[in-house]
Amino acid sequence: MESKELLERFERKGIRPTAVRLLVAQALAASDSLLSLSDLEVLLDTVPKSTIFRTLTLFTEHRLVHCIEDGDGAFRYELCSGGHDCDISDMHTHFYCEVCRKTFCFKEVHIPQVQMPDGFEMHSVNYMVKGVCNRCKKNL
Repeated sequence: MESKELLERFERKGIRPTAVRLLVAQALAASDSLLSLSDLEVLLDTVPKSTIFRTLTLFTEHRLVHCIEDGDGAFRYELCSGGHDCDISDMHTHFYCEVCRKTFCFKEVHIPQVQMPDGFEMHSVNYMVKGVCNRCKKNL
């Protein structure tokens, strides 16, 4: 994703662009898997962890990214697919590899429709499948 598109998303979401915010968004956009705070800290080694955390919190609050708990106790982040708010239609299946501990997006595998009881309102869905990814399986 190009910087221009990220800047347009920032503007639509009401996020003031800074160099660090752009770096974090670019790292998320370039990754082939979801990234944790620790992953981003390694990738952006000149940026303090607290600054990355505040940036992720801001992005989550403004619905630029969504946060997934991977079932291993870590939170992982990815940019929302479209320019709109992250909503139920943006949610998709994730796969957690128990060997390499990466979390992958399966955007083509949609989450089954969940019928909520009367009085309940769904805001997000975390659909996580666990197993061994194709790269790790080849090495077993």
